[in-house]
Amino acid sequence: MLRIQSLRRDRPPGGRFGPFDLALAPGEACAVTGPSGAGKSVLLRMIADLDPSEGRVSLDGADRDAMPAPLWRRQVTYLAAEAGWWADTVAEHFSADAASRLAPEREVLRLPPDVFGWPVARLSTGERQRLALLRALAGGPRVLLLDEPTASLDPDSARGAEAVIAARRAAGLIVVLVSHDPAQVARLATCRLAVAGGRPA
Repeated sequence: MLRIQSLRRDRPPGGRFGPFDLALAPGEACAVTGPSGAGKSVLLRMIADLDPSEGRVSLDGADRDAMPAPLWRRQVTYLAAEAGWWADTVAEHFSADAASRLAPEREVLRLPPDVFGWPVARLSTGERQRLALLRALAGGPRVLLLDEPTASLDPDSARGAEAVIAARRAAGLIVVLVSHDPAQVARLATCRLAVAGGRPA
């Protein structure tokens, strides 16, 4: 279970934020909703230990603050709305066995078999977003923090991304999702957390 208790930021940078409390069991998905600028992305980054915070975040009783940050982020993976690419080719962002291991999900995401051999510069915005989802899933996270995961996708590609997320959820993945699409929230989420002005609404 992912458990968030009094997660907050009481000091600069950014001033007061929170506190937030949330508990999610395997297979559950929480949609974080609210107006632009409400702090939804900040909340995801705080859960992932990418932004400073106070309070307790734990996974099956193991505290985030008791383990190295890279280990936490492999289990609790954050996918930004615009994911970064740090190497020239797609393959350099994946392990050697990723192409075969992720082939079923790649197909659902409507990406061609040879996409792992492409240069990153060749990718469209939508291809980058779908590949970033694959990359986030490649490490087998137990919690996936998604910030507008289909914002750049056409309807068919968005449906594929939702199908991949739903299948992983059915296998026990916990999802925390930021989305401005009410229909998507209704399809994917089992609960909601409304945010306004950096606090629970």
